[in-house]
Amino acid sequence: MQRRGFLWGGGSLAAAFSLSPGLAIGGSVVEITMSGRPDGSKVWFDPYGVLIQPGQTVRWTNRDKSNAHTATAYAPQNDEHPRRIPEGAAAFDSDYLLPDESFEVTFEVPGVYDYYCIPHEMSGMVGRIIVAGPDQTGFNDYPDGDLPDEILDGFPLIADILKQGRIQKDN
Repeated sequence: MQRRGFLWGGGSLAAAFSLSPGLAIGGSVVEITMSGRPDGSKVWFDPYGVLIQPGQTVRWTNRDKSNAHTATAYAPQNDEHPRRIPEGAAAFDSDYLLPDESFEVTFEVPGVYDYYCIPHEMSGMVGRIIVAGPDQTGFNDYPDGDLPDEILDGFPLIADILKQGRIQKDN
């Protein structure tokens, strides 16, 4: 299935909110953990796809006892990466988080936010947040070719996030 060029209609978004309201509009803080296998052979964000409403906060916490991690927006301000956050949204970067350290961002601008871990980006440690209000009419995925395939393959599909509210990793 092609990941880029995907447009999701507002009616489907409304259905997503009605099917998973606890996931989409649950408490004001959504928790994402940074994890890894003890031997460091695999690292991930969990969940790595989440649907939230404008004004909600996401808190990333490093639960990996073996590694430092970051939560870094795909944006030119962050090591000249391509912009994969909405126009008008502020780029974010947690800096390196040691085990049990946390970082928070409150999301106000609706749209799709892709982010990565600086030292583990090429290992596929990426995630996607969709910020949407009930009146949101659609989402476009980002263009093909702006990142290597091994990174692009790590993002959950927009349609899956909208349907399920959150996408967990199978580790």
